[in-house]
Amino acid sequence: QVQLVESGGGLVQAGGSLRLFCAASGRTFSSYAMGWFRQAPGKEREFVSGIRLSDENTYYADSVNGRFTISRDNAKNTVFLQMNSLKPEDTGVYYCAATTLPYGVRRMRNYDYWGQGTQVTVSS
Repeated sequence: QVQLVESGGGLVQAGGSLRLFCAASGRTFSSYAMGWFRQAPGKEREFVSGIRLSDENTYYADSVNGRFTISRDNAKNTVFLQMNSLKPEDTGVYYCAATTLPYGVRRMRNYDYWGQGTQVTVSS
């Protein structure tokens, strides 16, 4: 079992940066692949970024590639999402998720555990 708690969201102007944190409980954190998803008002939840457990390969949605960076610290049971050059369209609730599957980190249905989300608002 893994419990996830996100933090680091807030209000920022376009072009600014935020760093999101996802703190995980459970002694087997390093056994999970981790992902970030987001949901804008009136829209479906979408994949943002993922990091695979086996080789720590990282994956990004086209819309954030080059601006966002995902990383993890297994010793601290934490995954991070560094978000730079933020745009108003990045606004939404950001969710951290965990899966034991070694593949398919882009697919929401593959994730077993979810956090409650943290709000990110980017003003123009």
